[in-house]
Amino acid sequence: MSSKRIAAFAAAMLGLLSHGAAAQTYPTRPIKMVVGFAPGGPSDVMARLIGQHMSAALGEPVVVENRPGAGGTIGGRIVSESEPDGYTLLLGNTSTLIVSPLTYESIGYDPVKGFTPIALLGTTSDILIANPKFPPNSIGELIAYAKARPSTLNYSSAGIGTPPHIIGEMFKQRAGLEITHVPYKGGGPAIQAVIAGEVQFCFENPATAMPQVKQGTVKALAVTSEKRSPKLPNVPTMIESGLPDFAFLSFTGVIGPAGLPAPIVARLNGVINEALKSPELARTLENLAVDVKAETPAAFGAFLSRETARLAPVIKAAVVKGE
Repeated sequence: MSSKRIAAFAAAMLGLLSHGAAAQTYPTRPIKMVVGFAPGGPSDVMARLIGQHMSAALGEPVVVENRPGAGGTIGGRIVSESEPDGYTLLLGNTSTLIVSPLTYESIGYDPVKGFTPIALLGTTSDILIANPKFPPNSIGELIAYAKARPSTLNYSSAGIGTPPHIIGEMFKQRAGLEITHVPYKGGGPAIQAVIAGEVQFCFENPATAMPQVKQGTVKALAVTSEKRSPKLPNVPTMIESGLPDFAFLSFTGVIGPAGLPAPIVARLNGVINEALKSPELARTLENLAVDVKAETPAAFGAFLSRETARLAPVIKAAVVKGE
């Protein structure tokens, strides 16, 4: 073996040993969990909940840092540019890792190559809700009603590029409808627009929509999950309603910058998956309408790839552009 090859081999072994040693002592200082959205929202709540359990298990504080803006991409860029030492993590979701990278022209990071998947926390489906006075009472009736009145129906969303917007565009494309998207600043205002009759319907997170469904201020026509929701057993899925393969699940997970050492990834994955078994955390996530999904880093990475491939054509066909 030449001297150059020996030097290269020695350097590689030294790197492996240093990574191993770092993983054995990790962590030795506080960990920062970046959230690309404002305090008080679902992502922020989840980050603080999982951070508390991680702190207890790791023996070091997990500090949540909110860096909102541009569909979560500001926070994503910060983490992608950080050192891969396990001390800067991202609470990523569908917007940050799939939708925004496909809608914003320049986000400053590669959603695949720029990160290391650590742990999937859970998924959330949406509900199609409509104004109670809106005549259709099923997806079939809604499709027929919309086709008989092209370009007259409006649906709201929490904003351009948000999951409810993407679901609406998927519905529009799959059903062949001419309907208009009306973006609002948040899920709450989008639902209020339905209640007030400013728009006819919208897709929204169950945690936000369920209280209104129970009060009767809106009616639920379908859910976007593959199976019916236990909380809405009488509401059919979009698939049951005549749209094959129409399923949409928003997700939330923890990722780190690219190049994060495997031993640190394994440690964090184990701690997070163990935290997801906590009855207290499970109850809180259930209240947020999150279906807990404990996965390996590899399975989480495969999930991200599948969802990106599935949603890319929908987003491109809709010519969705981030603001």
